[in-house]
Amino acid sequence: MSFLEALVLGLIQGLTEFLPISSSAHLRIAGEVLPSATDPGATFTAITQIGTEAAVLVYFWKDITRIIGAWFRHVTRRGLPASDPDVRMGWLIIIGTVPIVIIGFLAQEYIRSAFRSLWLVAIVLIVFGILLGLADWLGRRTRELTQLTYPHGLAYGAAQTLALVPGVSRSGATTSMGLALGYTRPAAARYAFLLAVPAVFGSGFYELLTAIREPGSSPFSYVEIAAATVVAFGVGLAVIAGLMAYISKRSFLPFVIYRLLLGGTLIVLLATGVIDPL
Repeated sequence: MSFLEALVLGLIQGLTEFLPISSSAHLRIAGEVLPSATDPGATFTAITQIGTEAAVLVYFWKDITRIIGAWFRHVTRRGLPASDPDVRMGWLIIIGTVPIVIIGFLAQEYIRSAFRSLWLVAIVLIVFGILLGLADWLGRRTRELTQLTYPHGLAYGAAQTLALVPGVSRSGATTSMGLALGYTRPAAARYAFLLAVPAVFGSGFYELLTAIREPGSSPFSYVEIAAATVVAFGVGLAVIAGLMAYISKRSFLPFVIYRLLLGGTLIVLLATGVIDPL
């Protein structure tokens, strides 16, 4: 695959990571329609996600540093109680990260092979698009982030594990869970973004080490992956700001419709042999 294709995929990663439409599905599909017609792979996907998560760090910098500082003051017994909102959020992020660490470790073989089937991608785009629509429509949207409980944090974490399958969408699955539990759209999305930080950085740096140890694990060179990651960071930062402003006033319906159309189109292309499902 070429340097230009890496940049295009980095752009796609930045545009789609925070929208509930699955960045990994878009990278998987784009890999087939670009001139090289090659799956960019789980390694490329995970490493470029470091760029988009770096955008989360920049956008939520004040929140993240405050939460980390409060949590460390609590665990080192320097005066902050467990009931402090920032201390609680620190524990909620840790608790919510546990499921994906366990499942991600145990499902490595499937993440790199079976989960990347385009038939599976098409199906989950549609199914989880419908679930997002139902959660957004039926959810009470009355709870704020300060009301997040530990069981709900764990439920968010369980939803995040579904994002190991391309097409589900990390932000889509976790936000859907938040909406189903009765949280407002901004609250559901905010915790979803914060929860993703340790999981994405962990998987990204793990895949980076894999790429260094096994140079053939990605069709791209180190330089191409680095360039794609930088592009993903810049575009992702703009998308976060736009999305947070959008969902404060509007529903997720456009994303639901997009998912259904994309999944349906992909099924047609696979069924007619235009795209190779392997």
